Amino acid sequence: MDELIDVADKNGKLLGVSELKSVIHQKGLYHHTVHIWLYTKNGEVLLSQRSAKKAICPLMWDVSVAGHVDAGETLKQAAIREIQEEIGLLVTEKDLHQIGVFNCFQSYENGMVDNEFHNTFLAELKVPISELKPQEEEVEALRLVDLNEFDQLIENIHEDNLHFVPSNQAYYAFVSEKIKDNIKPF
Repeated sequence: MDELIDVADKNGKLLGVSELKSVIHQKGLYHHTVHIWLYTKNGEVLLSQRSAKKAICPLMWDVSVAGHVDAGETLKQAAIREIQEEIGLLVTEKDLHQIGVFNCFQSYENGMVDNEFHNTFLAELKVPISELKPQEEEVEALRLVDLNEFDQLIENIHEDNLHFVPSNQAYYAFVSEKIKDNIKPF
């Protein structure tokens, strides 16, 4: 879907103009996304396998839920919408805890230029994974992994082990630490 996205400057400040997502990626315009990492009180993190239909990094494992912030949406509105669309889970604004904004400026072989600000949130997953309904166009599979296994997977990211997007290694490690902080004692 080619939705309208608000354009930002190189510092993430909104410029008051919107553009189609396809144009944003073609021209490399700066824009905002939301990343929501879901975790359980038992020390597990929900990983989402990107759909085989995705233009970037198909079938790689990544953040629980992610998506673009539509024109005029707040970050939390976008996060709530994306969670419902991608895995069929209803959350409220008070369930979301922002842990940071991360620059992700990358170009891909397919010509896409992605200059995104990942507005990253944590939220506790309070339902069994079996109750989640993955959106076929976005999510190939879902799985819960223990945080220790998550850390090992992160530590072993390299060109021969592309379980996760290699350029995001430091980001994944930061998220893991923030999840641990939220479920202490761990």
